[in-house]
Amino acid sequence: MAEAALIGEQIEDDEVQEILKTGTDLRQYSAQIEKEFKEVENRSIDDYIKESQNIANLHNQIGNTSNILERMESMLMDIQDALNNISTEITSLQKKSVSMSVQLTNRQSIRAQISQFIEDMAVPEEMVACIMDSPVTEKEFMGHLNELNHKLNLMKELNFKESKSSQDVSDVLQKLKIKAMSKLRLYLMEQIYKFRKPMANYQIPQNAMLKYKFFFEFILSNERTVAQEICNEYVDTMSKIYYSYFKSYSTRLGSLKFEEAVSKDDLMGLDDSVPKSIFSKTSSLKNKSTVFSIGDRGEVLNQQLEAPIIVPHAQQKFRYAYEALFRSEQYALVDNACREYLFVTDFFIVRGPQAQELFNQIMGKTTALLIKNLETYVQDCYDTIALFLCIQLCFRYQLMCHKRCVPALDKYWDNLHAVIWPRFEQVFRMNIQSIQDCDPTKFPKETGPHYITRRYAEFSAAIVGITENFPNELVSHMLLELQEEVKCFMLRMAAIFTTRKEQLIYLINNYDLVLGVLMERTRDNSKEAEAFRELLSTRSAEYVEEILAPHLGGIIQFVKDCEQMRDKEQTEELKRQERRSLQLVANFSANWKKSLEDLNREVFLSFPSLLTGSQLLQLALAQLVQYYHKFYKLLTPNARAQLVNIHVIMIEVKKYKSNF
Repeated sequence: MAEAALIGEQIEDDEVQEILKTGTDLRQYSAQIEKEFKEVENRSIDDYIKESQNIANLHNQIGNTSNILERMESMLMDIQDALNNISTEITSLQKKSVSMSVQLTNRQSIRAQISQFIEDMAVPEEMVACIMDSPVTEKEFMGHLNELNHKLNLMKELNFKESKSSQDVSDVLQKLKIKAMSKLRLYLMEQIYKFRKPMANYQIPQNAMLKYKFFFEFILSNERTVAQEICNEYVDTMSKIYYSYFKSYSTRLGSLKFEEAVSKDDLMGLDDSVPKSIFSKTSSLKNKSTVFSIGDRGEVLNQQLEAPIIVPHAQQKFRYAYEALFRSEQYALVDNACREYLFVTDFFIVRGPQAQELFNQIMGKTTALLIKNLETYVQDCYDTIALFLCIQLCFRYQLMCHKRCVPALDKYWDNLHAVIWPRFEQVFRMNIQSIQDCDPTKFPKETGPHYITRRYAEFSAAIVGITENFPNELVSHMLLELQEEVKCFMLRMAAIFTTRKEQLIYLINNYDLVLGVLMERTRDNSKEAEAFRELLSTRSAEYVEEILAPHLGGIIQFVKDCEQMRDKEQTEELKRQERRSLQLVANFSANWKKSLEDLNREVFLSFPSLLTGSQLLQLALAQLVQYYHKFYKLLTPNARAQLVNIHVIMIEVKKYKSNF
């Protein structure tokens, strides 16, 4: 607007300037302008008068439009009010819908629970008829018995909550329970009574009871006194059956034992003038073995460990060592006890200490009988190998029980060990003492292996072989004591010979025997084998020096003296030994072949073992060649020219090479 005013003022100024330029009179010009305004006003009035009708019509139209708009506004307000009412109704309906949905859910939930409750509480006629009339072994009876058990448990819960609804069916359920209990008790008692029949296979009724083990679970859940009665009847029956069976079996096994047992006269260090045997005189030669060798007796720990038990009436013509009978008896116990333990834990639903107590009630008298029988045998037993095999059998059968998840016999195995170990240690130490008490002067003066040495070798190999997989510190300690006593005995025996060579021959023969037996029966690197291998090596080297002395004594002494002079740098003294060396060269050149023959003959006559003799001869020949080389190096050129060539000697030595 300010801009328009400025433009208007500018136009007026232009007009005023134009008037001033033309010299027009302002009053005239103003009157003229006034006149023009009047004319324009009049024309405008005429135009308004001409258009008055249209203006009136326009006014009427505007009034009508205003009325229409007022009515439309009123209608819109009504619609808005109606919409507000509809929104309120929708909100109300939504709230009612949510409420009805909650009510429906609650009613459905209550309906399901009430339906389940009614179903649980109702006693169908079919169930009543089945419980009352059907045999307990039928499938339908088992199904209805499960259902009855569920209803009885529910009733107990409702009674605890003092619910009145349970009173309607309480009498019916109690009567059905009594009837079911009566039938189940009768059935289980019949199965238990089947055990008592002579020659009955008790596994058959046991399997039948396991098939229907829910019967006892039902009785235990609803009437513990009846469950206890059934359990007591089973325990009493099976206890008597096992006791009777094992008492009879042990007695019959005892009749298969070798009649001639090991006695206190069969200790390792006692005189062997009268042959002893742990076997009956009527037994066949193929079954004979010495007291201290294990032979095939160790098979009870290997192939025979799980072999079928011995059937006495079918094996009356055979006789067995005690450990074979012990194995059969203990394996029978393991088999029956493991099966029994697994049965009672499964059928009577017991675990831990309760299972152990129930098992002890069943097997206690039987295990006590077997322990007593073992005590009777052990108190007069001098068979160390039999005792040790029995100990190892206990270890292995205990491990077998653990693999079968049966810890119930652990106390029994401990009791067996408590019976056997003290006697085993006592008899073992009696054997050690018998070695200590030996008088070497009472034995024949022979350089061959002594029978006490053979006894020790066989016995030590047997014990070491058995303990390889189950080492024991006490056994290792006693074996070491026995080994030391035997080595002392060998030295005492060697002392009765007058010459050192005879002493060495005796020691080598005995060491070689022990080492040979140990290497054959045990591992090559056992402590016992290593000890005697070292002793044999030392004595062999000493023996070689002894047998070389008569043939090469001068040369050996010459070598030692000269080496000593050389070490002390006594050059002049060494030069003065030429005459001595020439005599030795002449003597050696004249007799060396005969010396080889004499060595060969002497060695093979002194040692019964061809292998040992051959090894000693080769050792002696190797030592001879070694001394020859040393002797040759110490000689003067003149003496060397007269000495037999080494190649000639080696050709002759190879003739004595052994094929062993």
